[in-house]
Amino acid sequence: MKFCLVDRIVEIKSGESIRTIKNVSLAEEYLQDHFPGFSVLPGVMMVEALVQSCAWLSRVTDNFQYSTLLLKQARAVKFNSFLKPGQTLEVTATLKRTDETSAEFQASGTVEGSSAVSAKLILSKDNLASRNPQLADNDQRLITAMKELFEQIRPWTAEIQA
Repeated sequence: MKFCLVDRIVEIKSGESIRTIKNVSLAEEYLQDHFPGFSVLPGVMMVEALVQSCAWLSRVTDNFQYSTLLLKQARAVKFNSFLKPGQTLEVTATLKRTDETSAEFQASGTVEGSSAVSAKLILSKDNLASRNPQLADNDQRLITAMKELFEQIRPWTAEIQA
């Protein structure tokens, strides 16, 4: 199952930073069991929202060069508050370091101005064809799909700041 935990990119500065939002809705299936009578966004989903936000910044910074961006390491993860249906997680991430194989970020999420989650994240960057040249078509399909999704969630009010 794939979860899209970035509803909208509010601002993105290639090579620098990103601001996104995740609106929590009671319609999200995983909230039915987490927890009955006290629905809250699971902590792992809050971290995933940070990871996905960082991945968008990395994609834009690298001009969608890599098909696969995966969480390699999460350090100093801190959970400070719950996120309930009807609330919005506002994510801010800053790119600290990047090279051909990975990107390092400082990311945090707030709810109504209060800290909810923070972490230092490292994402690995790769293409499937680097391990199996026969998968080059899969890389192109994944990159095309990410470009299409980006057009749906990117800020419409301004061009991407380079």
